[in-house]
Amino acid sequence: MSRRTGHRHARKVAAAAVAAVAAFGLTACQGDGDTKAGSSAASSSQRSGSPDAEAKNGEGGAGALRRTAPELLRDGGLYPRAIRLEHSGKNNGRVLASTVVPSEGNVGAVQESTDGGAHFSQVGTIADPKAAGDKGMCCGTLFELPQQVGDMPAGTLLWAASFGRDVPEAERHMSIRVFKSTDVGRSWSYLSTVASAENAKGLWEPEFSIDANGNLVCHYSDETDPNHSQKLVAVRSRDGVSWNGLHDTVAGAPTSDRPGMAGVRKLPNGTYLMTYEICSDDPKFSCVVHLRTSPDGWDWGDATNLGTRPETADGKYFRHAPTLAWAPEEGNPQGKLLLVGQAMYNADGGRAEGSGRTVWTNSNGGDGAWKEISAPVAVKSDKVDYCPNYSSSLLPSADGHQLLEIANDYDGGVCRPYHATGGL
Repeated sequence: MSRRTGHRHARKVAAAAVAAVAAFGLTACQGDGDTKAGSSAASSSQRSGSPDAEAKNGEGGAGALRRTAPELLRDGGLYPRAIRLEHSGKNNGRVLASTVVPSEGNVGAVQESTDGGAHFSQVGTIADPKAAGDKGMCCGTLFELPQQVGDMPAGTLLWAASFGRDVPEAERHMSIRVFKSTDVGRSWSYLSTVASAENAKGLWEPEFSIDANGNLVCHYSDETDPNHSQKLVAVRSRDGVSWNGLHDTVAGAPTSDRPGMAGVRKLPNGTYLMTYEICSDDPKFSCVVHLRTSPDGWDWGDATNLGTRPETADGKYFRHAPTLAWAPEEGNPQGKLLLVGQAMYNADGGRAEGSGRTVWTNSNGGDGAWKEISAPVAVKSDKVDYCPNYSSSLLPSADGHQLLEIANDYDGGVCRPYHATGGL
């Protein structure tokens, strides 16, 4: 099943799964309109008190990820994202993870680990009326500000998602909404709306980065342009409240092309790398993972240039739902990139041995061949839908020696997120 054709199908499957087995409806996002909810519209409904009142904090443990067997992150949750706090003072080293949870009323759940990712507990919930009930939410992202943006100091946490995916088409106007936390993920308040659809089409998969000029950038997948089935776009903000500069970053010439699911990382030399999938009617773009670079994180060049396909030395490639991470590497100022996709294929187009159980690394800024390593979470299901190994999260340890992965898999027909760590 083609990934982006399958993406729409997965939304329907996901909605059915929520109703039938209280599992998850991952692949569709939510939110509509750009009307402002008050800061109380999204708040933590499940708190663990102040960070200082809990177990030990993560300071000094940033490099302490250790090998662990896969464990359940929480009973339900899709679209996992994990970060390690690096700009939050005494709380540095804590690992925070977020998931979208349709089965609990379309909320964002925030988990915390104070032992480098070995164990997690829930500390916060993002609940917003724009997603409540059957309105729908998808595609959450979690980000720690590395520097001050507007009146938000470094260390402020941002979480964004797509809202309103399940609203009836005649009334649907999806939106991407942003929430912030200033207490290490315990409580959340509405900050701004990045984009609102003028028609019933979708706005999906927000991704934050900071460009070379210090702007907060939000990348997302846009279905609202009648000239494109879907394209990747970006907007930026000086304060996290007002967004402007909307422009295409990847937009194929054929109307059927569907680039989406951007992941952006800045390399030590200042280059920005973006990974994404391209789904299309053309079989060679059957949701194959691609990448491209930018000198400043804002100008990505000719949007019709679809980039290059990362491959291993023997021609393997990923399809569907890529995510990207960066890790330090001894003796290599450029560091090491890590990449995962939902499914891995051989050069001849057949499903590769190790698909769902493999992560790639590259020590040359994304150029040249990528190398295979064992994924910390070995996903057993080989289905290509909204669940198994779909948009898995990769978080290297601060010293680059270990890798935390959060990946979804089926358990008795129910989709659940699992976490584990392994060596790099």
